[in-house]
Amino acid sequence: MKLRVYGIKNCDTMKKTFVFLENKGLDYEFIDYKKNAPDTALLSGFADKVGFENLINKKGTTYRKLDDQEKKDLETKSNAIALLSEKSSMIKRPIIEFPDGSILLGLNEEEIIKKAGK
Repeated sequence: MKLRVYGIKNCDTMKKTFVFLENKGLDYEFIDYKKNAPDTALLSGFADKVGFENLINKKGTTYRKLDDQEKKDLETKSNAIALLSEKSSMIKRPIIEFPDGSILLGLNEEEIIKKAGK
């Protein structure tokens, strides 16, 4: 299995991720949240591995536009997963899934190389 990279194509961090992976010769499949919205099962699986709180991108405009109740809803896993599925722009990017099933949040070049064995 090749790497699976989840995110949004037009995101600057994603563009850097694509360049990095291609420069290192790493084969990957890209899953664009805008074309294939992540379902709650996928997000729950990610949350089980890294914690649901870590999936939330609190620096982006989508998070900043949330009202107080929606931000409060992000404090519980079930509500957070539902909201992230609905507002996929709020998911931290990229999420890289490795052949062994482990995942990495964000662009961490050293960790990608270490986990991918390159």
